Amino acid sequence: MPGRSTSSSGSTGFISFSGVESALSSLKNFQSCISSGMDTASSVALDLVETQTEVSSEYSMDKAMVEFAMMDRELNHYLKAVQSTINHVKEERPEKIPDLKLLVEKKFLALQNKNSDADFQNNAKFAQFKQQLKELKKQYGLQADREADGTEGVDEDMIVTQSQTNFICPITQLEMKKPVKNKVCGHTYEEEAIVRMIESKHKRKKKACCPKIGCSHTDVRMSDLIQDEVLRRAIESHKKKRRQSD
Repeated sequence: MPGRSTSSSGSTGFISFSGVESALSSLKNFQSCISSGMDTASSVALDLVETQTEVSSEYSMDKAMVEFAMMDRELNHYLKAVQSTINHVKEERPEKIPDLKLLVEKKFLALQNKNSDADFQNNAKFAQFKQQLKELKKQYGLQADREADGTEGVDEDMIVTQSQTNFICPITQLEMKKPVKNKVCGHTYEEEAIVRMIESKHKRKKKACCPKIGCSHTDVRMSDLIQDEVLRRAIESHKKKRRQSD
């Protein structure tokens, strides 16, 4: 059709999306900045629990994590809105150039209107943060968590002693230094040992079974593994107490 052209460079009619797609790549890079911010806030929050340091609500790491999660959700919605608009225009190949800004805004607002607090549970880093914070508070026997779990009055040393069986890697049978947790079955391993086991199995075109005795998980993948920061801190705390008692 006269006056229209389509090329592999990302142009439809007189509309070139190369600049837009380049900007999208830059925005996706910003997601890594949000991810790093969440990692930092999570680490600080665990430090505060470990040292039992009180901070005002203004500097709450919970509040910071919520704000990061909201930024991540908003950015994801914007990226989806822009990509959806590009795909729509490429498929429709309109005679007249549409108002791309208006189309993006409509799609973005439609996504934003579906926001709910439940969205945060779909944010892997936010959900992991809440779980780790809960576990660490329980480990240190903080009052609120003791009451909620019915463990008020339980000696902290007893809690740590009960956890020591989880310090041993089921592969190396040694105390772990860098534990990772399997998101599927919940078992933990020394990172280097489980990675080496998975790689060895995959080279032979086999699946890696969870090495924990009695576990039915028969296909452990690299993507299943997450850093178990709470367990690492528990192990370090136990080592410190052990050195002090020697």
